[in-house]
Amino acid sequence: MLRLASVGLCLITIASFALFAVNQTSTASVHQQKVLNDELPASSGARGTRSGSAAGGGEHKSSLRKVVDDASNAITSPFSGATSGTHSEWTIRTIRLLIALAVYGFGLGFLARMIRVRV
Repeated sequence: MLRLASVGLCLITIASFALFAVNQTSTASVHQQKVLNDELPASSGARGTRSGSAAGGGEHKSSLRKVVDDASNAITSPFSGATSGTHSEWTIRTIRLLIALAVYGFGLGFLARMIRVRV
């Protein structure tokens, strides 16, 4: 049962990160196309607008994506202290993913093996 929980938690965090990465890359592509078509200036201010809208992304989230993101946020919330000093959404999500995989994947998997050996 513990091993199944470990796999489930890891899959949720990986799915959330993958959905975030796909969203960010598609948003970046649209942003670059607008810059190339002279619809937006290529300054850092335009880039900040893109990352702000992509980080929120609430208006384009499907209900499945919202559920996956909410579950991932709940799972990775104990690790928010590790990313409290950074403002980059990529850094925050990557660090939380790696910590979650280490704790839930390796940690719970190890605990499940230890319990099975002793029983």
